[in-house]
Amino acid sequence: MSGAYSVREALGAEDREACFAVRREVFVEEQGVPPELEYDTYDATAVHVLAVREDGLPLGTGRLLFGPDATGKTGADASVGSLGRLAVSQAARGLGVGAALVRAVEGVARERGLTAVDLHAQTHALGFYERLGYQAYGPEFPDADMPHRAMRRAL
Repeated sequence: MSGAYSVREALGAEDREACFAVRREVFVEEQGVPPELEYDTYDATAVHVLAVREDGLPLGTGRLLFGPDATGKTGADASVGSLGRLAVSQAARGLGVGAALVRAVEGVARERGLTAVDLHAQTHALGFYERLGYQAYGPEFPDADMPHRAMRRAL
């Protein structure tokens, strides 16, 4: 697959459903995450970003938690946002979609006055996030029965 794509903040029910469809493909179907773990109450208040191909096909998504929703994940520091649910469809991997989504989430975080972004990375993805300036900290831990590490990048 090739072609141009754009990344934008997901607005409205149609965009939100496109985000959920990518997450279902990647996390539920491909990685076997139970749907009840994948979709949570944070989805209602998070800022979602969406990558779409020129023809409207959704390619990837991610979300930013901030304020009270993020403090439980970032150690009670209200100036730190939490990037999560980053997913890129198999057909779009290797095109830079994931990096573009991370940068879009960081842009949203800056707009909201945040000073850093935390995330919980699957350990196989540590190198991807390190190339984008994130640093791992703390021990490895399980999430949805997969090994993860906490990471942070100052904005």
